Amino acid sequence: MVVKLWGTLYNHPAMTVTVRSFAKINIGLRIGAARADGFHELLTVYQTIGLHDVIRVSVKRGAGTEIRCSDPRVPRDETNTCFRMVERTMRAIGARGRVVIEIEKRLPVQGGMGGASSNAVATLLGLERALKKSLSAVERLRIAAEVGSDLPLFLVGGTVLGVGRGEQVYPLADLPAIPCVVLTPEVGVSTPKAFAEWDRRTAGERGLKPNSLVTADAALKGRSSTAILKLTASNPKLTASKLTASPASDRMGELGRRLSAWLSKLHSGAPSARLAGRGRAENPLLALVRAGIENDFEQVVFPEYPKLGEGKQALLRAGAKYASLSGSGSTLYGLFDSTAAARKAVKMLRKQGWTAQATGTLARRQYWSRIFDC
Repeated sequence: MVVKLWGTLYNHPAMTVTVRSFAKINIGLRIGAARADGFHELLTVYQTIGLHDVIRVSVKRGAGTEIRCSDPRVPRDETNTCFRMVERTMRAIGARGRVVIEIEKRLPVQGGMGGASSNAVATLLGLERALKKSLSAVERLRIAAEVGSDLPLFLVGGTVLGVGRGEQVYPLADLPAIPCVVLTPEVGVSTPKAFAEWDRRTAGERGLKPNSLVTADAALKGRSSTAILKLTASNPKLTASKLTASPASDRMGELGRRLSAWLSKLHSGAPSARLAGRGRAENPLLALVRAGIENDFEQVVFPEYPKLGEGKQALLRAGAKYASLSGSGSTLYGLFDSTAAARKAVKMLRKQGWTAQATGTLARRQYWSRIFDC
């Protein structure tokens, strides 16, 4: 087979590249002020986990993009993030050919686990390998951010700080491996509708103080993830919009302080982080519970979908030390202090009629070592 690159012609045997497309959960998510571009300021910690879809990428003679998937809920046209990723990646690499993307869907659709975004990043990585061409890290991140807000996190993996509209990502020191249980109720939550409901509910809290703002791009540029957390915590009016909403900004600063304190304690190695009388490092979940880190979407999604609130309580009753909605939902997850406890919880939850799976957090090194290990 001959694949034609702009300015280059070479023989390339047809091949299929298989890529794992891992999911994420959100450890805390704060919704800030609405921005001039229609998005909202966000502050969250993304964490990749072991559950995944499988993406198969091949480049053949011809032109265009074909998406194949047995799940009827997955779009096969230009509304699919994989389709948009193919267009931008092929243009950036300078390649022509017919690209076929096969999506083996294992993650829930509209589940808040970043499935569609992860699929798109897996497509980018698969295309690079199929064409034997590589983009720079900066170019990858630029393309990912153009396609969607939470795509860039999947070019980092592990524990990741997300700010801006979620597309500005900064690698954090990986958390210790944490067993978790993922609950996937048969409910599809629309993220745009969840944001719209948030705006409706918080409309009365807004106050405009245009003279007290700091733009996110200018304030965060060139800073480390630790410095960004400290800056966010100390400057609650940090926003990328031209008008700042004080109550929302104050809440962003509050979560910034809690995240900064929690993460600092996890990685300090201080003697105070020992379980009394046992000499073992404190379970990070206990510190997370005490920090009171929450997902703002729960305030608008749970009243609309009571089943999701019931799912969170079911996880806590099953022994989760911390439970939360991931993104805007509908997926819920619980963090457990042992693999045995997580497996026991899955059995209990399934008996109650819930769809539950045991998995674990995926550190950055594991994430990258397993992406192509299919």
